[in-house]
Amino acid sequence: MSKFRHIRWTIIGLFAMAMTINYLTRSVLGVAAPTMMAEQGITSEQYSWITGAFQIGIMFQPVAGYLLDITGIRYGFSFLVVAWSLITMAHGLVSGWLGFMALRGALGVVEGGAQPAGMKLVSQWFPARERGTAGGLYQIGASLGAVAAPPLVAWAVLNHSWRAAFFVAGGLGLFWLLLWLFWYQSPTRHRAISGQERDMIADGQETRLTRSFGRPKLRSMLGRRDMWGIALPRFLADPVWGMLSLWMPLYLVQVRHFDIQQIALFAWLPFLAADLGCLAGPAVVAWLQRRGVHLIDARRWAFTLGALLMGSMMFVGMVESAMVAIALLCVAGFAHQTLSVTIITMAADLFPQNEVGTATGIAGMAANLGVLIFTLLLGSLVDQVGYGPFFILLGLLDFVGAAILWTLVRKTA
Repeated sequence: MSKFRHIRWTIIGLFAMAMTINYLTRSVLGVAAPTMMAEQGITSEQYSWITGAFQIGIMFQPVAGYLLDITGIRYGFSFLVVAWSLITMAHGLVSGWLGFMALRGALGVVEGGAQPAGMKLVSQWFPARERGTAGGLYQIGASLGAVAAPPLVAWAVLNHSWRAAFFVAGGLGLFWLLLWLFWYQSPTRHRAISGQERDMIADGQETRLTRSFGRPKLRSMLGRRDMWGIALPRFLADPVWGMLSLWMPLYLVQVRHFDIQQIALFAWLPFLAADLGCLAGPAVVAWLQRRGVHLIDARRWAFTLGALLMGSMMFVGMVESAMVAIALLCVAGFAHQTLSVTIITMAADLFPQNEVGTATGIAGMAANLGVLIFTLLLGSLVDQVGYGPFFILLGLLDFVGAAILWTLVRKTA
């Protein structure tokens, strides 16, 4: 095959498509929830257990990351895509909250490998100066999936059934897999990469992160301050994403009295803002680095900026206007992805390539434990206290995460 320039950007673009489908399959349930719960007679508490099962399943991210570190991305990730596509389609066949809970748990197990795969891909295919941008680009895929979910579900409800949305989302994953198997290989084996690009990637990576080989050393990783320095802020940050993707449609229906057409028109806007946050985080880091700020410090400042903006979340439940509430949720989506992309990328800054998948998985497990605890608390208390206290809590958690990041993570040489 002829050699092409900038193969690495086609690779990250292809993976961003996978992330779009991954988050589409996750988000369909949240958008379909008002219709599905009314049809199936599912209570708020039962729905919290359905969503909680997904968070329990996705907490197996370290296992998925460990397997990807051992088997490689090409075939290990292919298996995960096949599994999540079939499980998503099975959502359209079940009834009753227990059936949905079982499927969501299984979906979480296999979808949890997407983040470790993405960060491992970034660590192999990009020099250090481009990692943040590459990570931000594939995280845009996550937000785009959530953007696509409200129109897809609205189309399905109005023309067929909410079940049709699950069939479409699962089928997209199987189609994408054909593209992946055709195009993806590692930089050392890709048939279309030029020698110049291969050398540029290798020369731009830290020697200390490329020397290590063999299986990840779990005990050693868990004993590192850096591991907890990125895991604990993710534990505190990700409940915001759980609120946006799993509970926001219900909030808009129950409190703001939106119908399915209004959900389709407005519920995707916070995720569009989140797309901009995916680019803002790396842009802030690059701007600071050009002014002589150390890479790790630049990422910490970007996270802190996101935490400050997240304070807007505290006022969502206080404002009278539904449009102002949507605007505040948009600021929250932007803020979350600004800091989330930053903290996820730090796994590739701090851990060698043979441990990146596992490190990302461990941090992802902490993040999803935070979502699990939050969603179970919300499901059990929301009918008594409303959504307001939870919005206030979400506006404060990232300040604690920023303090932990500055305290535990050390600058590298």
